[in-house]
Amino acid sequence: MTSPTSSRSPLATLGRWAAAVGLLALQAAAPAWAQPSGGPYGPVPQRYAVPKAAHVYFVAPDGKADSAGASASEPTTIESAIARVVTGDAIVMRGGTYRTGGLQLNQGITIQPYLDEVPVLKGTRVAGEWQALPNNVWRTTWAALFPAAPLGWWHADREAMLTPLHRFNNDMVFIDGEALQSAGWPGEVTAKSYYIDYAKGHVYIGANPAGRLVEITAHDVALHRPSREVHGKPSDRLGPQIRGITFTQYAYRAIDIEGKKPATKVSEEPTDDPVGPSPEEQHGKEVVGTLLENVTITHCSRVAGFFRGDKLVIRNSLISDTSTEGIYIIGSSDVLLERNLIRRNNVERLTGYYPAAVKIFNQSHRVVVRDNLVIEQPYSNGVWWDVGNKDGVFVNNHVEGTMAGVFFEISKGLTVAGNVFVNNQQGARILNSSGAKLHHNTFVNSPVLIDRNERSAQGDHFGWHPQTGPDVNERVGHVFEGNLLVADAGVKGPLLRFEQAPLTCGKVTAPMTTRVDGNVYLRAAGSQPLISWAPVPGTACQKNFATLDDFRQAVPGVEARGRALATPDGAVFSSPELRRFELARVPDGVQPLPVPADVRKALGWAAATHLPGALPAQSR
Repeated sequence: MTSPTSSRSPLATLGRWAAAVGLLALQAAAPAWAQPSGGPYGPVPQRYAVPKAAHVYFVAPDGKADSAGASASEPTTIESAIARVVTGDAIVMRGGTYRTGGLQLNQGITIQPYLDEVPVLKGTRVAGEWQALPNNVWRTTWAALFPAAPLGWWHADREAMLTPLHRFNNDMVFIDGEALQSAGWPGEVTAKSYYIDYAKGHVYIGANPAGRLVEITAHDVALHRPSREVHGKPSDRLGPQIRGITFTQYAYRAIDIEGKKPATKVSEEPTDDPVGPSPEEQHGKEVVGTLLENVTITHCSRVAGFFRGDKLVIRNSLISDTSTEGIYIIGSSDVLLERNLIRRNNVERLTGYYPAAVKIFNQSHRVVVRDNLVIEQPYSNGVWWDVGNKDGVFVNNHVEGTMAGVFFEISKGLTVAGNVFVNNQQGARILNSSGAKLHHNTFVNSPVLIDRNERSAQGDHFGWHPQTGPDVNERVGHVFEGNLLVADAGVKGPLLRFEQAPLTCGKVTAPMTTRVDGNVYLRAAGSQPLISWAPVPGTACQKNFATLDDFRQAVPGVEARGRALATPDGAVFSSPELRRFELARVPDGVQPLPVPADVRKALGWAAATHLPGALPAQSR
């Protein structure tokens, strides 16, 4: 795991995400040619017919545990239904709030709403008894607390000055639905924060609770899918089909799908499953085929969910207001994420925890991330393939306001194509990996970094992790072709960087790339370098280039069809304010380029050629 180190690009000149546009704009239909599609992203309202299942259990917040749950008018409880179901059954949830958690399910069943009703699973309870203290502070006693500490690999000597330890506790407090921030002692509490005395079981807030809805976490997971026996039934190895349900306000995570390793406590490393290099056929098989569709998961203290198991699909779901990760995929293959809205990860601003809105981790193969909207992530990376992954696909996504939009580390084989990256510290970062192909993306104020260093399996901070990816001399084979890079005057440094750690100079001499060609660079006139390249001869083995001509002379065979132009005085794009990033006009001399057949297949493009960038020019 490695954290991006570049400085944040400004978010101003080419336009911010306009609040006036709102979610309606996110869901507005885009022209048929547009990549990304324009939505709808996130849950789409549905009217769910009662499924034709082997047995249907109707449940409601006020259901009776001893009821058979055979009809919508005589429901049972969600807890009772979860204990009874077997493979092929369905649970149909009446609308309302279910304050519950720790539900254990190991059967391949369907869970969905009743018709167009809205069921919400909440991990909090209402706190109604408060004692007024001096200085506008109120206190209650609370039994269900979730103290925690950073994992052992956290660098306390470096990060403890930046992140107070109380941020790692998993409790959450909400007033009228608004999440409060943790404080370090009662005197620090404000109307927007809370403090917990774990020794005495006291919770302090700084807002008068009279007439307010105050909720405090009481469960650390909503749905736990073990791979072992529960409720007297062995696991059938089938994942649940979950549609139209909202999960919110859970300490730690909302959903936990096990692999071979049992679900961990918050004090244990949850991601070492498998441990060490593992053949694909030996992991990801314990729970297969989990589906989340039109699901909402918000306000979980750590992650929305840990997902293990092949053939996972998460579609048209909202993942929002999480902390270390949103979606966490571990040791799984043939996964699809599409048309999801993923926003606001690392809301606690933890440092040293390598946050990502989506983390694809530990030898996951053929994970496809297609046509998603990843936004509002100033303290988090976007989508991060980390450690031993192979043959990932990242296409047709819109990524805005992240640290690194897409991050590929210690892994082999990634196709990044047809995406729009806007106002990211880095649009794409490829680190200590091989075979990353970046074709026809649009990078707006989002520089690209492809780099490698001396990190190996010998003496690494994370032990066996580097063994799962290419070795130091194998971090090669990248392609950067047909991309459009646009930057305003606020973006400093090269738009495209190939960097190599000084310790590897003279030892690792092969180019990182096989092709760099046909890219178009548009940036405000100035003295900033255009491209940084390594390795070059010399002790530093790194050099900046101000122009493409200088680059071509120093590095033969690159950018024969590339163009570098100053941004025009007028509009570059059709309308950044409305998030339309097709070129307002095609710059002189810029021509469509051939698109490799495998990239066209991944993108769904029919035409054999395409202008540089993800989008065609504006048609008039």
